[in-house]
Amino acid sequence: MATTRIMPLHIGKGRTENQAVSDIIDYVANPQKTDNGRLVTGFACDSRVADTEFLLSKREYISTTGRVRGADDVLAYHVRQSFVPGEITPEEANRLGMEFAKRFTKGNHAFVVCTHIDKSHIHNHIIWKAVNLNCDRKFRNFWGSTRAVRRLNDTICVENGYSIVEDPKPHGKSYNKWLGDQAKPSHREQLCVMIDQALEQKPADFDGLLKLLAEMGCEVSHRGQAIRLKVLFVSLSEPKSSVFLQIK
Repeated sequence: MATTRIMPLHIGKGRTENQAVSDIIDYVANPQKTDNGRLVTGFACDSRVADTEFLLSKREYISTTGRVRGADDVLAYHVRQSFVPGEITPEEANRLGMEFAKRFTKGNHAFVVCTHIDKSHIHNHIIWKAVNLNCDRKFRNFWGSTRAVRRLNDTICVENGYSIVEDPKPHGKSYNKWLGDQAKPSHREQLCVMIDQALEQKPADFDGLLKLLAEMGCEVSHRGQAIRLKVLFVSLSEPKSSVFLQIK
């Protein structure tokens, strides 16, 4: 079994919160992909109206905490879970998706698991709302979450007698190659996650942001009016990469 990284769902440009959540739920719960909805399962929510329930929870969270974010607010999180072709039934894949989501969120977040059977490989799309069930906290993505997702999935696979990628690094295809090149987070995407995490800590100023990034594993250097951020903790099989940010 393999999984992609955690993908946060933002509102995005030109969309409302309702459109953002509805779009992703409509896609993953597509009846043509999920055996007419038979392979859609919800936890702590009604999968048929999960988008509405997610938004109502966010409004209750704002009312309870008084915390309001802008367009960069995370509404939900998305993980794709892929299985070896021919090794698992759709029903079993859906069950393992539920098990993964419950264990990863510790049962504190409502979610839906949608099992797609329209491709040669069965795969799950798991969406959980950012706001917890008590509507007083939000799930925070974290540096290293991709590894945590992989470890939990490998554990669940072993417990249930399914294949895992034994050696994701040098011999043969890498773990990410096995899943597909599109699942491999780029250095820029890794850096974006780090910046999001640093901003969550609400640094007082830009220098404070750079200090947090350095503490998280970024090499920060200056070249005239440009600032270079280099991700230091990357795959051993890939070269380090730099991203340049121009400040005015």
